[in-house]
Amino acid sequence: MLPFRKRDVRDAVAAAGGVALVTGMYRWLNVPNAATVAVTYLLVVLIAAATARLAVAVAASALAVLSFNFFFLPPVGRFTIAEPHNWIALIVFLAVSLVASNLSSVARQRTVEALERRDEMVRLFDLSRDVLLTTDSREAVQQLTRFVARRFDLDYVAIALPRDGRAWDLVTTGSLPIELDRDQLALAAGGADRPLEFDARERTYAGHRTIAAGGALVRIVPLRLGAKSIGVLAAAGRPVEAGSLDALGGIVAIAIERVQFLEERKAADLARQSEALKSALLASLAHDLRTPLTAIRVAATNLQASWLDEPQRREQSQIVLAEVERLTRLFDDILDMARIDAGAVSTELQWVYPAQIVESAREQVERAIAGRDVRVTVRSETLVRLDPRLTAAGLSHLLDNAAKYSPASQPIDVDVAVQNGELLIAVRDHGAGVSAADLPRLFERFYRGAQASRVSGTGMGLSIVRGLLAVERGRVSAENCADGGARFTIAVPVEQKPLEAAV
Repeated sequence: MLPFRKRDVRDAVAAAGGVALVTGMYRWLNVPNAATVAVTYLLVVLIAAATARLAVAVAASALAVLSFNFFFLPPVGRFTIAEPHNWIALIVFLAVSLVASNLSSVARQRTVEALERRDEMVRLFDLSRDVLLTTDSREAVQQLTRFVARRFDLDYVAIALPRDGRAWDLVTTGSLPIELDRDQLALAAGGADRPLEFDARERTYAGHRTIAAGGALVRIVPLRLGAKSIGVLAAAGRPVEAGSLDALGGIVAIAIERVQFLEERKAADLARQSEALKSALLASLAHDLRTPLTAIRVAATNLQASWLDEPQRREQSQIVLAEVERLTRLFDDILDMARIDAGAVSTELQWVYPAQIVESAREQVERAIAGRDVRVTVRSETLVRLDPRLTAAGLSHLLDNAAKYSPASQPIDVDVAVQNGELLIAVRDHGAGVSAADLPRLFERFYRGAQASRVSGTGMGLSIVRGLLAVERGRVSAENCADGGARFTIAVPVEQKPLEAAV
């Protein structure tokens, strides 16, 4: 039985008013033709059936029959009928009005059902689009419950996925405080494991259940991938057609499978990247270790020769020291990269002058920039608070990079400034610059650009710069200069202190 609505009262009053209006009009006009009156009454009944529910239309039919009998069929003014043919007219009028009301009501109900199914299809489509836009596999199931609740206007949604034994991974959302019975979940999941049969009347597959929990009716539908059950979907709130619930469960099951696929693909990509990084690292180390080790072996052999004079011995010793420093820096790079990957790089903030950071960086690459004209311009003498060790280490890589990729006769310009709460250090060389194809990938690990074949290196330096600066919320960027060469800029957030405050 359909629930009573306030609108039904308004529709009934309107139908009664229509019958009263027809009665009054024809009584005032003194229309003698009963057929004309009956057709007009029938029109009122049809309008009521088209705009209201069947009960209102039936009530309007009964009222119209009574009015027709009382006011227009002789003897007028009494609920009796004198002539037999008037009985036939009254019965036919009543039958036609009831049949017409029923047909109109059925047609109207079918229209409402069609609109509701269309709305359900739109909701399912929107949910499918939400699923396709979901990429974060860690929070995907929680997002999925929110998508279902929002698209279908539900007060409670839960997705239950079985673990080992009788345990369930339960993810919920909604305003209703509902505790689901695990036994009911197990029964729903067990029902889904039966042979897959379709109920044509209900338009559902096996496994649907309805339980009372938290003062609400909760509908439970199994999540199936093909004939296999992978979990349970529970929903409470707005009524959802059983067939739509089945389709909803299918979409949720596909979404969960997609999440698992994304996780597996991500793991496979990470494994493949790890193997590629290992191969690149081994290749770089094999290349960069061979050259200094060969130079050290040759220089050490020469030092054993008796024919070397003192200046020649010092020259060979310098070669050994330079190559040892080169090896030391290579291993430091490997350790820095390992610490960045492990998240083991910590910060230690100190108050320093910007010029001190530049001097510290120059000392770290003293041999690499030996004989080079390094022109330093410091535009700010205020004290800044940052981690000087990390900033200087990043700057040293940029100085070493500038020395490698620019002619020895050309200067290296270092510009230091403090602007908008950031320490900015720009290192500009006067070499060939960076190709447009290399700029987007310049700070990737082990990436070496078009000029890498002319210069030895592992491709770790710029990646390390980015990683070290990221620890102190800094960044590094690269660009080509209009008059030639490349400029690399470090930007690190800092606190500032005037010189007067430091005294």
